[in-house]
Amino acid sequence: MLLIHGICPDHGDRLIHRQLAAGEPFPAGAVWIDLVNPVAAEDKQVEAHLGISIPTREEMHDLEPSEIIYTENGAHYMTARVICHSDSDVPVLADVTFILTERALVTVRYDEPGAFNIFLNRVTKPGGCGMEPEAVMEGLFEAVVDRAAEVLRGVGDKVDFASRRIFAGRSSDVERGGAYKGVLQKIGQYEHIISNVRESMVSVERVLLFLSANYKRPKKAVSGFSPEWRTSIRDVQAIEEHATFLSSKLQFMLDATLGLVSLEQNKIIKLFSVVSVVMMPPTLIASIYGMNFKLMPELEWPYGYPMALGLMFLFAVLPYLFFRWKKWL
Repeated sequence: MLLIHGICPDHGDRLIHRQLAAGEPFPAGAVWIDLVNPVAAEDKQVEAHLGISIPTREEMHDLEPSEIIYTENGAHYMTARVICHSDSDVPVLADVTFILTERALVTVRYDEPGAFNIFLNRVTKPGGCGMEPEAVMEGLFEAVVDRAAEVLRGVGDKVDFASRRIFAGRSSDVERGGAYKGVLQKIGQYEHIISNVRESMVSVERVLLFLSANYKRPKKAVSGFSPEWRTSIRDVQAIEEHATFLSSKLQFMLDATLGLVSLEQNKIIKLFSVVSVVMMPPTLIASIYGMNFKLMPELEWPYGYPMALGLMFLFAVLPYLFFRWKKWL
């Protein structure tokens, strides 16, 4: 699908967007060409229009580190990993290639990151974005960073809720519902999301650093816009620091959860140990009188059986009382 975003003829401070039909010429004023799941014919149409090369899906996925960002024939090729399906339980990363030329910005993607829809709703309103390719790219990266911050904030809220659940001290809920198991599963899920956000921000930061160091504003540009990549870089670094903090918090929660699980297991082992100690003296007495030796005078006593039961009960109660006195139970 070939989407065109260009300057509105009636209102020069907003973009209009529409889908370009096969073979239809590019309209004047197109500053953003968005290729969504493009076919070969659409790639060739854009290549002929701007004199650039459009990477295929396989090429985007199998890029070497040195090929993620490069310049060719005056066009800057940059591939970043963008958070996608952020409304789901486990967001994924989608490879998006940005090709910045003097005439237009080209984006190549094979998924639907939410940041693109958010940015598209913004730029179709007056004053939503600058009318130059670099302005569109800066706005896109701002939307990507904002979306990553929202995802991270949502994870932070969930981490706080899980933390309160862990330290609430309701062991009965844990025993009945297996809450610790659910918390461990959530911790793994949250860590996966945080890792995806961090990986996305690292790739975005690399692109922004490249643009900050190498991008030169075209001489023919007449508007007053000048891209400020450093602001976005600071935002990205702040998100990375927040992700690191959340990862540390999750590690603490994981250690605490495993510690609480060990305590619950120790309680069970302690109970079995106490039962074993309590039952040892009665078992010993029963074993002695179960040997049936002929010269055991107690076997002839009328009260031998009640005496044996009384001794078994007494020596079962005494260890229990001792454990209670020591506050081991």
